[in-house]
Parts: sequence; structure tokens; C-alpha cells
Amino acid sequence: MSPGRAGAPPTVPFFRGVAPGGASLELFLEDCRTGLVRRLAEGSVDVVVTSPPYNLGVPYGAYDDRRPRESYLAFLGEVAGAIEKALSDRGSFFLNISGAPKDPWLPWDAARKIHERFELQNVVHWIKSVAIGHAHAGQRAGLTQDLAVGHYKPVHSDRFLHGAHEYVFHFTRRGDVPLDRLAIGVPYQDASNVGRWQASAAGLRCRGNTWFLPYPTIRRRATDRPHPATFPPELAEWCLKLHGLSRVRRAVDPFLGIGASALAAARLGVPFVGFEIDAGYLATARDRLTKEGVRPVPAARRAGPRPRRGTG
Repeated sequence: MSPGRAGAPPTVPFFRGVAPGGASLELFLEDCRTGLVRRLAEGSVDVVVTSPPYNLGVPYGAYDDRRPRESYLAFLGEVAGAIEKALSDRGSFFLNISGAPKDPWLPWDAARKIHERFELQNVVHWIKSVAIGHAHAGQRAGLTQDLAVGHYKPVHSDRFLHGAHEYVFHFTRRGDVPLDRLAIGVPYQDASNVGRWQASAAGLRCRGNTWFLPYPTIRRRATDRPHPATFPPELAEWCLKLHGLSRVRRAVDPFLGIGASALAAARLGVPFVGFEIDAGYLATARDRLTKEGVRPVPAARRAGPRPRRGTG
């Protein structure tokens, strides 16, 4: 989740591995703006799922997260340009981003910048914490008192509410990409609905554009989640499944961070390439992958950039 610095990138991956199902994964210590062009053939990526720096002053290890607004948006435009070259004609680009109470327009400014190259097909609200009144949950829920679930970062203010959600913007080239909505579907609460709707034969309905997915509880941030701004691997899994796993030849994360999207790809058997400029974050991503059962594969050293291959 960090952009790049100047300097010649290495000619071999920081890490190359094979997931238990046989999918290959490559992690590069490289600025995604150059890496997407150097490492990947045009049109060879079917899903991009990522979370860039939010420009909110987050203390990243190798990046100053306080750029002038126009500089930050121009940077996102450069990233979108590199993604545009790599993404297939029917590909999906999922962008997770959030703002601050004093700057709620930042996510939408970022979306408008990327809209210069892509159509905004869906807007998903990732809910990290929610409070449910027992009277509103319905009898089937069996609640006898109100329920609060999930985690959020408290906002110490008498003007602003706690931020309990983030956006996931789903971009495509023309806004016409079909999705496998039931791949992340939810069961009908009332079984009578199954016979009422033609599309409900599987007993599932579309999850909709509100996804409740809390962070797992951690005990030691320095070891359990050593990165200031991450998302759960399940969020990337849902994005990949929604696009349709049968149509994903390769997934990419331009801002890998500590590897949540790489873990999702490994679990789902999706070939994956990730870019990150912080070697410490990449080392954590590598360790998480090996704990997940990804087998390291020695990378043959090359004399120069990887030749650009076909899109198959």
C-alpha cells in the first residue's frame, strides 16, 4: 500500500512461490507505475484489487503520506494509466479507499480521477463495525439485546462520528462486465422467498453493495499486523469471487503492503503479481504466504527486464 521511489528495480522477484493448488505468485520490490508495464503484458490481468495510500498522514515505512492534493491525485492517475495497459478488456479494478472526517471528499476525488480512464460500475460500502438493535434484527436473529460487532478507530470529537466503513470502488473499462454475484451470495432469511424469485434456485441472493467484514482481533499489532493501513484477506477474496474465478487468469495488487490480496489469491488458486516499495512489508507478506503453504521457488536471475509475453 505504498507508492514507489526512484531507482533501478531488481531484475528478479523479491519472492516467487507456488500455492498448494499450483497457482504462481510473484512479489516485486518495485514502483507499480513502472512494474505494471515492465513485468506484465498488455491485457494479461483480469482483476486488480488494491488499497493505495489515502494521503491522510498515515506513518508508512517508506512513503510520506502527506502530498499536496493535486500531486496525490496526479499520482493516482499515473497508477490508473499503468493499470489500463495491463487490464484485460473485461477486467475488474477494485479500489479500496477511505477519507477522514475533515476530508470526506477525498475518496470521491480519487474515484473521479480514475474515472478519466475507467467507468465506475459499482460502489461497495465495506462495513468494519456495526451496531444492530435487537428490535430491528427480526425474530429469526434470536437477539434479546442490542449487538455491536467489529472494530473501528475511535474519533475523539464532538462534531464527527466514528468511521466504521470504507469504500470499494469497482471500475471496468465500459461498465458492462458481468459478475458472479451469487459467488458471494447470502442465504434468504425467509425460505418462502426461494420459490418467489426466479433467480433464487440456489437459495442465495445477491449480497448487495454493503459488505460487513470486521477485522480479526489482534493481540500484538507489531507482529500480527505490522502495517498502519491494511484490509482483511477476505475482502480481496470477495472481490475475486465477485468478478468470477473462472475468468481470472491473473490478479494484481499494485500496493501490496503486507500481502492480504496475495493471501486471498493463494487461497483461491489464482495466479498473482504484487508490487510494493517497502522491503519490510514485502518480507512480512512473504512470511504470511509461506505460513499459508505457498512453496518458495528460486527465481532465475535475468540480465534485464522480463520479455513481454502474450496475454494468455
